[in-house]
Amino acid sequence: MRDVAEGGQRDPLDVRLAARLAGLRAERGWSLDELARRSGVSRSTLSRAERGEISPTTSLLGKLCAVHGRTMSQLLGEVEEEPAELVRAADQTVWTDESAGFVRRSVSPPGTGLRAEIVESRLAPGADLAYDAPPVPGMEQHIWMLDGTVEITVGDATHVLRAGDCLRFRLRGATRFRCAGPQEARYAVVVLP
Repeated sequence: MRDVAEGGQRDPLDVRLAARLAGLRAERGWSLDELARRSGVSRSTLSRAERGEISPTTSLLGKLCAVHGRTMSQLLGEVEEEPAELVRAADQTVWTDESAGFVRRSVSPPGTGLRAEIVESRLAPGADLAYDAPPVPGMEQHIWMLDGTVEITVGDATHVLRAGDCLRFRLRGATRFRCAGPQEARYAVVVLP
C-alpha cells in the first residue's frame, strides 16, 4: 500500500478507484464500521483508501471485491474507460502492488456483451499472495503459465506450474499464489463469470 506523497500527483486510476470504493459502500448503505466488520479491514484503512490517501494493496482489493461480489478485473474495469475492440499494449491498464511484488495488466478487460477477460500477472521472487474467498463464487479461471514457476493452491490442492502448463478450475474457496523464484513468474489468467 503506497501512501500518496504530500503535494504529489495522484494516479488518475487510484483517484477513480477511491471514488468507486466509496460509491460501492454508499450503494449498500453501509457505514465504514459495517464494511470493516464484513471485510476484516480496519476502518482507518478503508477510510484512507476511499479518500485516495493510499493506493490499495492486492490483499485489500481482494477482500473488498469479495464483500462486493466482484472480481478484481470487474472492479478495476468499472473505473477504467470503456474498452475498445482493439486493445493495444500501450493502452492496457497496469496496476502494481510493489509491496506484494505483484503486477497486473488487463490485456482484455471486461466489456459490455463480452464474458471472458484476460489478465497478465507477474509475481516477483518471494511474492506470496493469499485470498481468503473468491470475489464471485464459482467463477471459472484458466491460468496459463508463460515464464518462471508459480505454486498455486486452490482449496486443499497445491499445483506447481511451469512455462506452458495450464491450471483450470471453478473458484469456490481460498487461493494462494507463491513465487519461490529464482526468477519472476509470469502467467495469463482467463476469467469467465
